[in-house]
Formats: sequence, structure tokens, C-alpha cells
Amino acid sequence: MNKKLGLTALGASLALTLAACGGEGAGSNTNTADADPSDLSIGVSMPTETSERWIADGENVESQLEEAGYTVDLQFAGDDIPTQAQQIDQMIVEGADALIVAAIDGTALSSQLQAAADQGIPVISYDRLIRETENVDFYVSFDNFRVGEAQGTALLTGLGVTDEEGNPTGVTGPFNIELFAGSLDDNNAGFFFDGAMSVIQPYIDNGTLVVKSGQTSIEQAATLRWSQETAQRRMEDLLTSSYNDGSVVNGVLSPYDGISRGIITALQNAGYGPTQDAQPRPMPAITGQDAEIASVKLIADGVQDSTIFKDTRLLAEQAVAAATAYLEEEEPEANDTETYDNGVKVVPAYLLPVETVYQDDIESVLIESEYYTAEEVAAGQSD
Repeated sequence: MNKKLGLTALGASLALTLAACGGEGAGSNTNTADADPSDLSIGVSMPTETSERWIADGENVESQLEEAGYTVDLQFAGDDIPTQAQQIDQMIVEGADALIVAAIDGTALSSQLQAAADQGIPVISYDRLIRETENVDFYVSFDNFRVGEAQGTALLTGLGVTDEEGNPTGVTGPFNIELFAGSLDDNNAGFFFDGAMSVIQPYIDNGTLVVKSGQTSIEQAATLRWSQETAQRRMEDLLTSSYNDGSVVNGVLSPYDGISRGIITALQNAGYGPTQDAQPRPMPAITGQDAEIASVKLIADGVQDSTIFKDTRLLAEQAVAAATAYLEEEEPEANDTETYDNGVKVVPAYLLPVETVYQDDIESVLIESEYYTAEEVAAGQSD
């Protein structure tokens, strides 16, 4: 995955992102401003290695921190909350000077974060907002409501109801759709779902879209731990309970590529596809997120309709910039200081933009940016 490390712009990014205005976060008592980076250690806690997205995130953050001169302790928690808590405890005991944490459960690390605050260790919440604590200093992520809006627009585009800019085409359906959401213990899941529903709800209200199962709340649509297998089982149950009358699914709102692949497996097993052009049961228009290579191949092959690309190389740069700012006893630049209320305080954030990838965008968005090679897309595997 060396091609995904994106180190060339790191120096410029750090220079632009640091704003020297006197640190007042948890890191203000660490006395690290005059230290050589090689004498400082940063703990990086990632939720799982079962998703290629999180592997790439971990490697990107680790490589860019090491390029900046820091010692890095990167740990993956295997989607197990006690494991992540223990790993962070160990990072603190071993003297981490800063923590970058992508939480499995955004409410489950209060004692670890209190220990970090007690020792003046700044905590940067990575992509998933850490909730219900004052002991989180900064948040780096993408514009998560916008991710949901883009997914909703992609679903409408896949059905032919709107164009890619969201302009109505005059197609009125009705189209049968089903809704999937992410894991409720991940704060992002709500932003994704709310953003998508803000786009598609008017078309449900006017009858263009029909959620045949009637399962329209996030609680009904949620997928614990973003699990592909859980999504497959739920799609199988929906087909059995709501489509046993000969009707077909025309579209599925999916918030993540792994969930999308589970949905696709269930549909293929029920006789859909193999592609969106197949007859008599074409594969529905299915959204996604993270541009995982297996799903990019599915998009290239006409199976999955779209995904949301979030360039984790850029997210890693912002995490490194925030950590560096705190360790230099400065404040990182935030471009959102209002949106991300974690239940105790509004956490300052730096949000990055996203891109929707359809079949025709793979070359320009993913290959030309060197995120993947053409050979990787063709194989459905990254080196």
C-alpha cells in the first residue's frame, strides 16, 4: 500500500495547518514544544483490521508520523472494545505524548481518556467522534452529513430519478428501495443516515420511492459494527418477508462498501443480477462508501452502482498536523467549530470533502490520483 501514503504534500500541509495561537488543550502541560520529534511517541488506535479501509488508515497515519520524525505505536483492536481500551491504557503507561483514536464505540473509553487528560496527553478523535467526554481535544474527519447527502443523490441517480447533480429527470417510479444504516455506536452513522434521508425523504413522501419493508428508522436500518455478514442476513430477511409476492428491489441505500457486498451476496443468492443490466431481475442500484478495492471492481463490473471516496491519505495528514500542533503547544486549525457536539462539548474539527465514484469516475478519481492502479481495479485487490 505504499502508493497510498501520500507523503509528498505533508510538509506543506503541516505548515498550512498549524496556527500558532497558544495551546489550551489537554496537551498544554506536556512540555513537548522544544523536544525533538524523535524523542516523542504517538499512540495510534484503529478499530479493526477486517476492513481494508482501516488498514490503509493505520498505515497512512503511521507512515506520515514516522516521516515527521515521531515514534509510533500503531494498534488494531479487532473490533473488540475491551481490547481497544487495554491497548490505549498500555500506550499511556508506556509514555505516549499524544493519542490518535478511531474508536470502536465512541462512548466506551472514558476512563482511558481521563487518564490521558490527567497526564496532559492530547487526544485526537480520528474519523469517528468520541462521545460523552470532555477529554477529547480535536476531531479530524470528512463532512459526514455531506457523505449521506451524496449517498442519497447517488441512489436517486442510480434509479434515474435525478442526474448526478441532483436535478430531477422527471422519472416518477415508483421504485422499491430498502434502507441500511451503520453501527449506532458510531457517531458517523447518524450523520450518514440523516444526510441521505434529507435527499430521499421527499421522494418517499411523493411516492416515487417506496420502502416496501416499512423499515425507515435508523434503529431498524442499523448494522452493528458495520458487519457485512449482518447486512447479508438482514437483506435475506427483507427479501423473505417483503418481496415474496414477486415484486423486486430496485435500489438499496448502503452506507459502507462492506455492507454493500453483504447486500449484493443476498441479492445474488435470491436470483438478482449478476449486474444492473441483467434480466429478468437486474441488480438494484446500490450505494456504498470508502472505495474499497473489492467494491471498486464491483462498480467497474456493473454490479455495485456507486461508492463515496474519502481520501484517507488527506485524513492522515490532518491527524498528523493536529498532533504536531499540540506537541508544539499550538492549536490545530479547525474549519468547523459548531457541528460536532459530543454530548459534553462541541469538539473543534477539521473536515475534508468527499467524491462520489460511479463506473465512469474510476479512472479520473481513483487511478489518476494513484490511490489504485488499473491492475488493482481489474483484480479487485490492492498490493
